[in-house]
Amino acid sequence: MGLSYLYEPQAVYRGMRALWPRAASLSYTDTITAQRHHQHKSYEGNRIALMIYAVVDRNRLAAREERIMRLWLLGNGSKPGVAEWAERFRQRLQSVCTITAFDLSGQGDLSQTEADLALVVGGDGAILRAARQMGYQQRPVLGVNLGRLGFLAEVSPEEFLAQLDELISGRFRVTKHVMYECTITGPDQQRTALGLNEIVVYNGPPFRLIEIELYVEDELAARYGGDGFILSTPIGSTAHNLSAGGPILHQELAAFVVTFICPHMLTNRSLVDRADKTYRIRIPRAGPGTTLILDGQDLVPLSSQHTITVRQAPVWFQLVHLPSHRYYRTLRDKLHWSLSPPG
Repeated sequence: MGLSYLYEPQAVYRGMRALWPRAASLSYTDTITAQRHHQHKSYEGNRIALMIYAVVDRNRLAAREERIMRLWLLGNGSKPGVAEWAERFRQRLQSVCTITAFDLSGQGDLSQTEADLALVVGGDGAILRAARQMGYQQRPVLGVNLGRLGFLAEVSPEEFLAQLDELISGRFRVTKHVMYECTITGPDQQRTALGLNEIVVYNGPPFRLIEIELYVEDELAARYGGDGFILSTPIGSTAHNLSAGGPILHQELAAFVVTFICPHMLTNRSLVDRADKTYRIRIPRAGPGTTLILDGQDLVPLSSQHTITVRQAPVWFQLVHLPSHRYYRTLRDKLHWSLSPPG
């Protein structure tokens, strides 16, 4: 190997890395250990040194293999095109990462598997469902958009395949976002749900005026009659909140926004406050169809005897952004802020 007469450990270290490219993963300490055998200038000493180098190199390669990305592949298989694209992604991904869960039903138990990242195929609705499916075991999420708006599902299927190397090599950034815990307390039971977008109290059939009270940290903040109430996270501020006239919050703020739905008042303004506060909602006058809607997916019938308590969840939703995507570019594209006036 040409190293028998190099007695200085640093020289052995440099020589090994220069003459044997695979030794690039060896540490200085490993080289000193091997050199102690190698300095004997004997056949046996050289043989032992080569064996040590080979074992250390093998261990380095094995450790590198253990760091291969583990991935959950999720989506809503009932939506058009999701199953076909998910299967295509699975075939492509199997050669570059380990898929530890493949679930298009939304019912799989993810607590029994580990992952470094969740790839969600569909639209924003699929991401909301995946966030709730992951529960308190949140992982960074990359959404592939097969839906319409796609505020959360940023990349198209074609973009994902084109930028797969960026993802596998770790060239992406992860942002953290507020989730909520909603506790519904009724006369007979209490349940707590984890969510990402918003809670909505809606009057429902026969669509009469309902009365709503909002308490922030046990202080009465508002009492009004109207059609409903929205409490949204920053992630959800571009959904029902935006349609009801509420403001857009930057996705990384630790805040909630409260927006009233058709309130019977002359001054209708949304309220933005910190996420670390406790928000309590009562409905002194409810209708037969009054309903609590969680992330647009889970419906809970309400009566005047129910109390809704919302707090910031102890976990954060984590969103993956590939290098080609930025927050304000998404807003410009989805909300058409970059259109020029006609004429």
